[in-house]
Amino acid sequence: MSSLTFKPRPRGGNWPVVLGWLGVILLVVSVALMGAAGPAYRLEWLSLGSSFTLLRQGAHLALGAGVLGLLTFMVAGLCRRWRPALVGMLVILAVAVTIALPAQMMHLARTVPPIHDITTDMTDPPAFEALADERRAAPNAVAYPGEPTARQQRIAYPHLAPLTLDRPLARVMAAVEATAEARDWDVAETTSSRLEATATTRWFGFEDDIVIRLTETPSGVRVDMRSASRMGRSDLGTNAARIQTFLEDVAHRARQ
Repeated sequence: MSSLTFKPRPRGGNWPVVLGWLGVILLVVSVALMGAAGPAYRLEWLSLGSSFTLLRQGAHLALGAGVLGLLTFMVAGLCRRWRPALVGMLVILAVAVTIALPAQMMHLARTVPPIHDITTDMTDPPAFEALADERRAAPNAVAYPGEPTARQQRIAYPHLAPLTLDRPLARVMAAVEATAEARDWDVAETTSSRLEATATTRWFGFEDDIVIRLTETPSGVRVDMRSASRMGRSDLGTNAARIQTFLEDVAHRARQ
């Protein structure tokens, strides 16, 4: 007479496994939505507003996945189910990474001023010439916004200033051109003392226009730079950061 062997039922039933799988599925969907937001706008499948809505929805789903991951970890821990507990922990970590960028964008939106046109010379900012037509077709203006923007820039980015180099004009211009090329900017025009170019962001494909002006002074060649977004009220600090890093790289190249 054969005997039957019964396996003990896992503590907590299948709830830890079910919660873990739900968290994983929700996380995958959220990553897909957030990842598609930028390319969908660049390919003109969605408007900018719809793309941002998709991004927010993905972030909300990621937070839901994080809640499920936490529940999975807690329930599995109480039931001593270590594999589901590990899944819950991994979901929590993945959610933290997933929402890091949207969280950073929200933080910047609260901490930087709502301006999008930054320059090292607020009294006589370099003017767009070769890119003037492209900017006229865009929502943001061609001309510098004026003193209200300058006042906010002085408060938010007091470190931004022109770069003066004790080097020949041709050498400084060569450094400017090489630095722009290294950044894969779309150069619209180059002269002996000016450069105009457009930088395109990788994710959403936002276009920011740049104009660089060189002026010979008794103390050396002065480099002024202006970086302005074609659309949007706030650039989240992108243009100021671009100017700062670009001028630092130009100074390094020119002094080599």
